[in-house]
Amino acid sequence: MKIGTIVEYIDQQKIITAVILSEKKDKLKLLNENSREVSLSEKRLLHVSQVCLDVTQPRNHLINQLKATAQTRGQLSDQIDIFEIWEILYEESENIDLSAMTVFCFDPPLCCDHEAAVIRAVFYDRLYFKFNQNCFSPFTPAQVDAKKRQIQEAEKRDRLIQQGVAWLTAMQTEPEKSFDADPDVLECLKDYYLFGNDSVHASLARQMLKNAGLTTPDPLFQFFVRSKVWDVDENVDLLSLGVPTRFSPQVKAAGRLLSSLSSRVYQDQGRKDLTQVPLITIDGQSTLDYDDAISLENTDQGYRLGIHIIDVGAYIKSGDPIDMAARERASSIYMPDDKLPMLPADLSDDLCSLKQGEIRPAISTMIQMSRFFEIRDVQIIPSIIQVHHQMSYMEANLLNGKDDPITSLHKIATLLREKRLKAGAVQITLPEVNVWLEDNKEIRYAKVDRENPSRMLVSEMMIFANSLMAKFLADHQMPAVFRSQPPPSQRLFNGIETALLPNLMQRRHLSRAMVTTTPQPHSGLGVKAYTTATSPIRRYHDLLTQRQIKAVLGLNPAYSKKDLEEILQAVSVPMANAGRVQGARKRYWLLKLLESMRGDSVDALVLECHRDHYNILLKEFMLEARLPSSGLKLKQGDAIQVTVQHVDARRNQLSLFCV
Repeated sequence: MKIGTIVEYIDQQKIITAVILSEKKDKLKLLNENSREVSLSEKRLLHVSQVCLDVTQPRNHLINQLKATAQTRGQLSDQIDIFEIWEILYEESENIDLSAMTVFCFDPPLCCDHEAAVIRAVFYDRLYFKFNQNCFSPFTPAQVDAKKRQIQEAEKRDRLIQQGVAWLTAMQTEPEKSFDADPDVLECLKDYYLFGNDSVHASLARQMLKNAGLTTPDPLFQFFVRSKVWDVDENVDLLSLGVPTRFSPQVKAAGRLLSSLSSRVYQDQGRKDLTQVPLITIDGQSTLDYDDAISLENTDQGYRLGIHIIDVGAYIKSGDPIDMAARERASSIYMPDDKLPMLPADLSDDLCSLKQGEIRPAISTMIQMSRFFEIRDVQIIPSIIQVHHQMSYMEANLLNGKDDPITSLHKIATLLREKRLKAGAVQITLPEVNVWLEDNKEIRYAKVDRENPSRMLVSEMMIFANSLMAKFLADHQMPAVFRSQPPPSQRLFNGIETALLPNLMQRRHLSRAMVTTTPQPHSGLGVKAYTTATSPIRRYHDLLTQRQIKAVLGLNPAYSKKDLEEILQAVSVPMANAGRVQGARKRYWLLKLLESMRGDSVDALVLECHRDHYNILLKEFMLEARLPSSGLKLKQGDAIQVTVQHVDARRNQLSLFCV
């Protein structure tokens, strides 16, 4: 290529004018308009002019000439209306060469500067033509529209990044103030905080953070709190897992309609009227959704025990809006600071709740027993019931040993447990810590002995009822939501063990429970078949099973095995999410409580010993944590005292050291 030829090439998305100084081994040595010498392959040239410069001139003269050439070409380029040219040519199916394109753009006489100007115009406005090897191809109108949308998206992205950076910078610069942010910026950053790199806005958010000098999304939470986007105790698990927190207007309207039509249920001649049977409920003091009740009557032969479960399916039909909303949730979620019911509150706390004095439809399991509490006969029947007495666990405990039916019910429960234990049941007896918030947001907790008489009574009655209903379904070869559990990998004790450590260790050796549509033994409970149908207000599994029982009784159509399996698959994720949210939220508020106890000492139990740490249990809160070994010589089962050093509930961090 001739020395002194004016050429152009692209560098960092700009057209650069240069002159050839020399050529060696397919490489051109160029001097460009910016006074830089560059080495370039001939293939990278965008335009080669027929004009040559005298390269023996002083360098500054060459640079001035290159700048003047570039300026002339830029001015000529500004005269070209690319859109107008495209409108004339877009129907052309053949490529248009550079010389022909130049004729379309300028009137003669034409020179190399006009050609270069055409290239510049197309390069800087790429909407309408594709340029390759001195040929132009007009884009179709559809392609132009698509490119316009891409440009708009790119401009929107750049604008959002600028707005996001401005907001993030302001929030860092003046930490005492709050600044409003564009809703799209907030949505982008919230989504990234919740989902990280899985967020659809991850790339955009990362760019905002980087340009604002932030290396982690962690500060975003406090920024959102300061801007009143989130509460200081925001439950981000609900957001990240997509747990529904409100019912749609359609579902609420359906609930109101059910309430107005509820009396039709009581006109069902197929239900046995048990309203005169004295039913009691035994629940926690704050319970509003009562789904089970118990009765015990004296008979000539002994006793008639009744376990009565609210018939939710009498109101809610499979596939209706309320049912689908319940299926979406799979379970009620109980948290220290909130409750998310599976059913709308006017159903879960009222129409579908066994409230004292209210007539309700139920599925009743009636067990005829001898005077020595031997089982003589079992019947499962649709019924109409009325709760006569709503008791708390505390009230039932006070009556135990003093008054019937509580005293006799406790005796029956004790015998039922003994029978299960003899059959190999693994009885884990661990206390439970309940956490709640007062109206002033003060955190309160109570350590509950789940083995106290009334809790044991209710637990055994529900296990008994569920196992009887499982047998009923199995005998009728009806697919249902059966629960099973293989034997534990290791048996640490038989019967009932009250010490903490053996129970905690035994729990770790339990085999994973399974949910299937066919009955199998449940080793942990010591029964041949097991289902859950005693909490249809709170668990969708139980509602499904209750419907299958009613199908046997001829009250509604049955689900097929395939239907059940598909539904179980659909509810598996929301069911797991509900458990995760419930556990995480309880831990969060316990850690918040511990935040106020920095420097305090608490009792702990060593559970496991590892090379660099111990797994311990904070006994007062039944909270597991890690303790650095730090030269300690501890063994499993050691009772120790640890000091609360650092707690951050938001980050799930708990640092302790041994006293």
